[in-house]
Amino acid sequence: LDPEKIFVVSIMPCTAKKFEASRPEQKVNGVRTIDVALTSREFAKLINRMGVRFNELADEEFDAPFGIASGAGHIFGATGGVMEAALRTVAEVVDKKPLEKLEFNDVRGVEEDIKEATYKIGGMDINVAVASGLANAKKLLEKVVSGEKQYHFVEIMACPGGCVNGGGQIIQPSSVTNYIDVRVERAKGLYKEDSGMTLRKSHENPVVKELYDSYFGEPGSHKAHHILHTSYSKRNKY
Repeated sequence: LDPEKIFVVSIMPCTAKKFEASRPEQKVNGVRTIDVALTSREFAKLINRMGVRFNELADEEFDAPFGIASGAGHIFGATGGVMEAALRTVAEVVDKKPLEKLEFNDVRGVEEDIKEATYKIGGMDINVAVASGLANAKKLLEKVVSGEKQYHFVEIMACPGGCVNGGGQIIQPSSVTNYIDVRVERAKGLYKEDSGMTLRKSHENPVVKELYDSYFGEPGSHKAHHILHTSYSKRNKY
């Protein structure tokens, strides 16, 4: 398909995705990879405004390749989820054997501001840390800069609790938030989806494998690094 004839709409829990969609790195051969970014709250309002009633629609399968996802992909939205998804793959690729247990519970949850864990991978002690919320990110980075802590892998999410608590999510009234930690309940839903799936590792997703086999080549290849990574650019606060 001619990329010019494809219109991509991303539905995200994150308000920052609107800015990310406009970054110069989001162009491939001069064509923008994301045309519009809507928050989940905006999408819900649009559904209501257009009179769409999902409970009255017949179920359909997603078009390929969008209907194939791994459990690791589902948990990305919870703090620690990206870390856990990556660990599932790294542990199997490096140790060259299936994991006996896929859950990395030490990096889950919102009870601690900063979660730390050490895992034995490839005969090494791999130190990891997870923080969500920018105040906690600052604490974590200060420990790294001072030399107090040394990590091999760090995950930071701007929103407390992760994307499930993103700025573009549906706003809950105080009658709910006073009694229920919405972050925890939403994360539970993601982990439940993951636990019930047969495909739970990113590197075993047939769509991901096909993408690398036919386009990117090896993970970490020049093309993959160029297209899948962004770089830091300092910007003013206002």
